[in-house]
Amino acid sequence: MTSTRPVSIRELHQRTGRLVREAAVAVYAAVVTDRGRPVATLAPYAEPDKRVRFRDRVLLPAFDALTKRFVGDSGTGIRDDRDRF
Repeated sequence: MTSTRPVSIRELHQRTGRLVREAAVAVYAAVVTDRGRPVATLAPYAEPDKRVRFRDRVLLPAFDALTKRFVGDSGTGIRDDRDRF
């Protein structure tokens, strides 16, 4: 885990390049302060997670149609499907 250290706005202005390079190699995450109050964080960039979340998934048309066929409990749906043949 990357450690953190406070960096004043003045130091950020004076040493921006160095702080960015250090953050890029995860030496530490700089917590930028304004009069001692944290206002921002300068941390290494991380690629966003590109996996599809379950709640964000898109249903295939065939599955969507299947879910509409079974109305009610699963037992009723299975019996109706079985009795069709």
